[in-house]
Amino acid sequence: MVTNKAYKFRIYPNKEQEILIAKTIGCSRFVFNHFLAKWHEAYKETGKGLTYASCSAKLPSLKKELVWLKEVDSIAIQSSVKHLADAYERFFKKQNKAPRFKSKNNQVQSYTTKQTNGNITVFDKQMKLPKLGLVRFAKSKEVEGRILNATVRRNPSGKYFVSILVETDVQSLEKTGSSGGVDVGLKDFANLSNGTVYTNPKFFRSLEKKLAKEQRILSRRKEIAIRQTRKLSESKNYQKQRIKVARLHERIANARTDYLHKVSTDIIKNHDVIGMEDLQVTNMLKNHKLAK
Repeated sequence: MVTNKAYKFRIYPNKEQEILIAKTIGCSRFVFNHFLAKWHEAYKETGKGLTYASCSAKLPSLKKELVWLKEVDSIAIQSSVKHLADAYERFFKKQNKAPRFKSKNNQVQSYTTKQTNGNITVFDKQMKLPKLGLVRFAKSKEVEGRILNATVRRNPSGKYFVSILVETDVQSLEKTGSSGGVDVGLKDFANLSNGTVYTNPKFFRSLEKKLAKEQRILSRRKEIAIRQTRKLSESKNYQKQRIKVARLHERIANARTDYLHKVSTDIIKNHDVIGMEDLQVTNMLKNHKLAK
């Protein structure tokens, strides 16, 4: 069965590549916000929004007006316009909310570029990306299939990752002839209809005290920076502590994701049909005893 599959790797860009990544993210964000504003103006005047084709046609003139847009990957800028059009298309289908302006203060920043004439290539210890050239990365598995695009992402902890989307042939799992139901709980992570119980490791609880301590230090350093009328981006002590807190959150998130993948893989490999209950998570969050 031919389908799309994603591979995620951590990359280690040098200083020049980090600067170029930051510029590409900033330019992609600017173009997205620019055409989102134009979309709003057109809707107020005519009652209709713009289209991807009309926005894309205005890109060349925008690049002539703003020369610094030419410093970064042109495909990444084009992709941000496509993302805006796709977001509006999903909004009109009532699949998500209306697109909002992107902020440079968001801790997670990314941009997407497409495969064109071999500009994205994976080697043994390095990866070729548009404008960046060869970037060192941690190769945890072989990339199999035709590469479609790549998304470069910078995490709150300052780490860089790339997600490679490929089109590949995925083999179906062997039939087991069994079916089962899954009951998701709070005391136990999940209970299967055959009696199998997956315990709840409670990764957040194990680091809750340490996280609270580091967050208190972060709050104090923020107050000191404000009293000294310094920007938080220029306060070195605040930034060091922010990264400490971000790495703790990342550690918790990674542990949860790893456990979830192991449990779901185990269930999928041993069952052909799986039934699950519909949980109203938003209602559960309103209960202060269950929210955490």
